[in-house]
Amino acid sequence: MKILVVGSGAREHAIVHSLAREGLHGLRHDLHAAPGNPGIGEEATLHAVDQLDPAAVTALAQRLHADLVVVGPEAPLVAGVADAVAEAGIPVFGPSAAAAHLEGSKAFAKEVMAAADVPTAMARVCTTAAEAEDAFSAFGKPYVVKDDGLAAGKGVVVTLDLAAARAHAKACLAKKGGRVVVEEFLDGPEVSLFCISDGRTVVPLAPAQDFKRAFDDDRGPNTGGMGAYSPLPWAPKGLVQEVVERVAQPTVDEMRDRGTPFVGVLYCGLALTSRGLRVIEFNARFGDPETQSVLARLETPLSTIMLAAAQGRLAEVGRLRWSPEAAVTVVVAAHGYPGQVRQGDPIVGTHHAREVPGVHVLHAGTAVVDGTLVSAGGRVLSVVATGDDLHAARRRAYDGVDHITLPGSHYRTDIAKAAAGSDHATHDLHDNYPAERF
Repeated sequence: MKILVVGSGAREHAIVHSLAREGLHGLRHDLHAAPGNPGIGEEATLHAVDQLDPAAVTALAQRLHADLVVVGPEAPLVAGVADAVAEAGIPVFGPSAAAAHLEGSKAFAKEVMAAADVPTAMARVCTTAAEAEDAFSAFGKPYVVKDDGLAAGKGVVVTLDLAAARAHAKACLAKKGGRVVVEEFLDGPEVSLFCISDGRTVVPLAPAQDFKRAFDDDRGPNTGGMGAYSPLPWAPKGLVQEVVERVAQPTVDEMRDRGTPFVGVLYCGLALTSRGLRVIEFNARFGDPETQSVLARLETPLSTIMLAAAQGRLAEVGRLRWSPEAAVTVVVAAHGYPGQVRQGDPIVGTHHAREVPGVHVLHAGTAVVDGTLVSAGGRVLSVVATGDDLHAARRRAYDGVDHITLPGSHYRTDIAKAAAGSDHATHDLHDNYPAERF
């Protein structure tokens, strides 16, 4: 197939890498990306097209005679890129702007969950500081404050500090049409589960867990994600089925009943609380960095799944095939991330990292300047490794990271450590994970 992937991050590189890997099994694709990044450019043809311009993306897809367009990030989805491509008669994997509102507005997502009887945290949608203050009093500590709109994974603050909660609420409300969602805190470990939908049928992928805090032991500020792993050896038996039956399928059914069928990836961010399963949030696309680990284990061709979803034939796909191996992703971040990021530092050693058995390196914030690969964003690289178990995958991932040099960079050294049964396994597994949200 000729496939166009829209986006420029590690998530999109993971998708392209997975599609390119299908060539090893006889499925050879002509891969294109807009705008892509230097790493994606090693596996696909890049096109300097504005990913937020529906007309430009559609024109490119038509010029390429694309068989499938995959829209990766949330911003192009909310901007209506999938709508424009679909209107041109090209199969597109990604929800319409109306359906992507599940991520574009947390208040809307709460409304849909209520209508579909999906278990989630109690919440209040606030439009004034006074309303937010009342919500803080009602729910108490820890304070959970969410920007209602898109915030590139950084719009949530969970804190014991009332002043910090007020400050975040104030910043959200100061935006044009600003609203803030204040919620009760959900205890228990977090799980990410991606569910593919064609608007009617739901097919789950393997669950994963990511690490949001910048530094080891869940310290430091919140980030877009510093690493992830899959599978989850500690997850309750039947978890995936429960999520499909109680969360994903009811949500997809509700969206269809509203006349806005959801086609693409419904990212279910979950907490396994003392009171049972609860939804933390929905996203309308693959998550980063969980995608890097999940797709590394997928054996069913990703192209088959996405095209079937785009064409309303997902029920034909059947059960997905998964590698029994584990996968661990470690994010290498630039100096200053997640604050003021320094860019333009040279990156050395990615090719050597890829020589470690089971390791591949995905680009996120990179650029080529005068022939040199340099940092060009906050999260610069994702080093992904597979192994017989989490121990082996962790060892390989960090061996890969050790081959990479990026001045001033940092990464967490404890990705999947607890789940792999390391030093702190027994108590970290259920007691330490919730602290990631502080």
